[in-house]
Amino acid sequence: MRGDEVIERGDVVIDGHRIAAVGPTGSVVVPAGAEIRDVSGMTVVPGFVDAHAHLRPTTQIHDTQSWQYLANLAFGVTTTRDPQTGASDVLTYADMVRAGRMIGPRIFSTGPGIFGSYQGEPIRDREHARDILRRYAEYYDTKTFKMYLAGNRQQRQWLIMAARDLGLMPTTEAGIDFALDLTHAMDGYPAIEHNLPVYPLYEDVVTLFAESGIVNTPTLIVNFGGPMGEVYWFTREDVHGNERLRRFTPHETLDARTRRRTGGAGPVGWVVESEFVFEEHSRFLRDVVAGGGRVGVGGHGQLQGLGYHWEMRMMGSGGMSNHDVLRAATIFGASAIGLETEIGSLEPGKLADLVVLSLNPLDDLANTTAVEQVMVNGRLYDAETLDETWPRQRSLPYKGFVEDEPEG
Repeated sequence: MRGDEVIERGDVVIDGHRIAAVGPTGSVVVPAGAEIRDVSGMTVVPGFVDAHAHLRPTTQIHDTQSWQYLANLAFGVTTTRDPQTGASDVLTYADMVRAGRMIGPRIFSTGPGIFGSYQGEPIRDREHARDILRRYAEYYDTKTFKMYLAGNRQQRQWLIMAARDLGLMPTTEAGIDFALDLTHAMDGYPAIEHNLPVYPLYEDVVTLFAESGIVNTPTLIVNFGGPMGEVYWFTREDVHGNERLRRFTPHETLDARTRRRTGGAGPVGWVVESEFVFEEHSRFLRDVVAGGGRVGVGGHGQLQGLGYHWEMRMMGSGGMSNHDVLRAATIFGASAIGLETEIGSLEPGKLADLVVLSLNPLDDLANTTAVEQVMVNGRLYDAETLDETWPRQRSLPYKGFVEDEPEG
């Protein structure tokens, strides 16, 4: 993910949970006694980063294994960040994944949003904003937060200044308010969630987003300004028949989304082709990246795992190159959540997160779903079953929903 670099035939050396070396075949030193995995003819990419992931595990009484985490990992998503956490349970779920008690991608979250007041206290000044964010970060044990349409512009500026004082990485809510979104970029916020609600957008806005460095994660799957992008895919693909999705998604959940189409406002309402607007919005994203800016990919939890790949394909529909879409899904997404020094690219010293694809996504973005193997933190899994194949050989303890299939 260094610019448009592609290593046509290469080696990746993993030592423990980090990448030790990457380079053309024959150019890197392979330690004596190393386990060799031949993936000739396949494509290796960094693990996918879902920068706007609402994974929604069961709250209050915890599951021993979240199916949502499995569904995402099986489709190559190795890092997730939930901006605006609905419940604080995600913090203990993240601990379970980190401790190896649950299988899943890396789990990060902002905690609940910061609005114009905190626990009934209106934000009075920069010092007060700093006190609020310090208490917030300590309680939720987070290095990031969601500034959710907080108060007036002065209060939002106090929050971004306080975040800088404390070393916190904030993101913001687009809120279907174009003027507000522009001030987010002007005032120094590093990221904005959801798409800008109008189009077309011209050179002035493109330049602002590219040169300010703000990372827009548009979530076209639920886009503003037209029908939700997910409707396009639900009504044009055999989602119910996707075997990997069926293995890791409760059948009643999948059935409710795919077997019947509800009204226009429902999750799978039918929409005539010309009504969709994600292609128009994606042209703005193309122009931002062409101008040196960054965008992220977020599946919004609409369809765990597969929905993230729909988002990539929508992002590419406006003319962004396949390689740039992959950069958005990896290194740009890592940058959006402040982790670009640890994940997002295949480079020595970074955490060993990668995806092995049987088809080349540079030929067709639809090939991103052809996940054969996925590695997170140096552990390699068979993507079809999520059986661990390295360093342990261990079947997935959780069998998913395959055995629930009725006969006949």
